[in-house]
Amino acid sequence: GGKVMIKKFGVNSSNGKSKVSVLVIGCVIILMLAMAISELSLYRDSHNSDFNYWEQNNSAIDENKFNILASSENKDLEEIVLNYAKSKGYDVNINYAGTLEVMDKINNGEKYDSIFISNSIWAYMIDSKVATLKNSKATSITPVIFGIKKSKAEELGFVNKTIYTKDLVDAISSGKLKFTMANPTITNSGASAYLGLLYTLAGNPEVLTEEILNKEDVRQSLKTFFSGLERSSGSEDFLEEAFLKGDYEAVVSYESSIIKINKELESKGKETLYAVYPVDGVSICDNPFIYIDNKNDGKKNIFTDIQSYLLSDEGQKLLQEKGRRTWLGGINKNANKNVFNPKWGIDTDKYITPVKYPNASVIKQALGVYQTELRKPVHVVFCLDYSGSMYGDGMNQLRKAMQYILSDEASKDYIQFSEEDKIDVIMFSSEVRGVLSTDNGLETDKILERINNEEPYGSTALYYASAKGIETLKNEDANKYNLSVILMTDGIANIGTLYDLEKVYKPAKKEIPIYSIMFGEADDNQLEDIAKLTNGKVFDGKEDLVAAFKKVRGYN
Repeated sequence: GGKVMIKKFGVNSSNGKSKVSVLVIGCVIILMLAMAISELSLYRDSHNSDFNYWEQNNSAIDENKFNILASSENKDLEEIVLNYAKSKGYDVNINYAGTLEVMDKINNGEKYDSIFISNSIWAYMIDSKVATLKNSKATSITPVIFGIKKSKAEELGFVNKTIYTKDLVDAISSGKLKFTMANPTITNSGASAYLGLLYTLAGNPEVLTEEILNKEDVRQSLKTFFSGLERSSGSEDFLEEAFLKGDYEAVVSYESSIIKINKELESKGKETLYAVYPVDGVSICDNPFIYIDNKNDGKKNIFTDIQSYLLSDEGQKLLQEKGRRTWLGGINKNANKNVFNPKWGIDTDKYITPVKYPNASVIKQALGVYQTELRKPVHVVFCLDYSGSMYGDGMNQLRKAMQYILSDEASKDYIQFSEEDKIDVIMFSSEVRGVLSTDNGLETDKILERINNEEPYGSTALYYASAKGIETLKNEDANKYNLSVILMTDGIANIGTLYDLEKVYKPAKKEIPIYSIMFGEADDNQLEDIAKLTNGKVFDGKEDLVAAFKKVRGYN
C-alpha cells in the first residue's frame, strides 16, 4: 500500500542513452500474485474451451509476418507500432482480443510472435509448455479510475478534494451517483476495478483472504457499490462507445479512456468528465510488450527493435499523447497538460497508491460472488427466431446455446444467472408466439422444455418481437434491474418495419439496449439500425452461435 516513486520507462533524459527500466510495477502487482498465478493458470487451463467468447480478431495469421496479439484496449496504439514498423520495412500484423482471451488463444496453440496486453499479471497464466515468453517490459502505466461529469462531481463535493472509496459508496448508497463499467468477470479493467474495490473496502489489509471476502459488512458495501451500475459492457471499447452515445453521469475505466472520452466530449461542446482517484488505493495496469520465443532470430530482432522504440523518448512521447503514463505512479510536473488535463481532475503532481491483489483462490471466489451475489440483478428478454429457415442445424445450435445460457454450465464462464434475475423468452416467426417468464434466474427448466419442444415455421417478424421485448421491460424498475433485450435471428425481417419498434421504444424513455445475434442469412443492416436506435450492438453468430450467446451475456 506504499507510494509508488517516479521512474521513467524509456530514455534517461540526462544522457540521452536508451535505458530500459526495471519492471517496478512487478513489485507492485506481479509479486502480489506470484503464488496465485500457477493455481489460477491451472484453473483456466481446465476450462480453455469455455473462455472463447470475447471480442475476436480481425485478420488471419500469416507466419511470414511478425504477428502481434494485442489487448483490444491497446488498439489506439496500433498507429504508433505500424508506422515505426513501416519505416523499418517490417511486415507486421496485429490481431486483437480481450485481455483474458489473449491468454486462452496462446494456450490453445495459436501462433504469435509477441503479445501486447494491458496487464502483466495475465501473462503468467500462459502455459510455458505451449509458449515461451521472454523480454517482458512495461511500456506505460494506466490507472483504473472514476470519471464523473464535472457538474455531478462538484455537486458531490469531489472536486479538488481528497476522496476515499467509501465516499463513492456513500454517494451511490444515497442515490446521488450512478455509473457504467466493463464487466468484472471478463474484462481486465472491470476485474482490476472490482479487485481494487474489494481491497480498499476491506480496509487495505496486508493479505486479502476468503474470510475477509465472506464478511457481511464487506459484501454489503460491495453490493451497495454495484447497485449504482447503470450499464455493464463486455469490452472496454464498447464501454466508451455506449457512454458517448448514451446519457450517463459516470464511468469506471482506464485513465487513458477517460482522456479519450473527454477529448470527444470537448470536441462536441459537451460536458467533460472529472477524474477521481481514491487515495486509499487505485488499480493500475502496465501494458507490457512481450516476446514469444519461436526460435526465429529474425523475428526476435524485430521484436527487440519495436520494443526499444516504444521505450525510447520518441515512443514514450507518442504513448503519452494517447493518455498513457510513461512514469511510474506519481509525480511528473512535465507531463503534457493538453493530454493530462488538470481541469479534468488529472493530477500528475500526486502519488497514486496501488492496490494489492489477492491470491488465486480469493480471486476465483470473488468472481463467483460477484456474479451470484454482488452484481445488480438483470431483467433480460430473449427474442428467439423460430421461422422456417431455422429448421435443422440452426435450431439445434439455438437450443444448445440456450441450454448453456440458462443452466449451471454457464457458471464455468462466470456468466450464469442468479435467483434475483428475471428472464423472459419471446419465440417469434410470422408473429409473436408467446412470452415465457421466470422471476428466478435459477428456475428455467420449464422455459428450456418449451424451447426444445417448439418447432420452427413461418416468416420473420423481428421488429414486432423486439417491440414486444421493449414493452415487457418499459415499466420495470431500472434502479433495481439492468435491462436489455437479446435478439437472435437468421433471416431478413419480412413482416413489419423499424418504425414498428421505434414507436414503442422512444415513448418508453428508457435506454434499453437491444443486442442482436445474426445467424444464417440475417440482414446486418437491419440489425445495425436496431443497435443505433437502442445504443446496442450486433454480434456475429454465423460461425458459432453458442459462442455468440456467451459473448453477448457479458454485456448484460
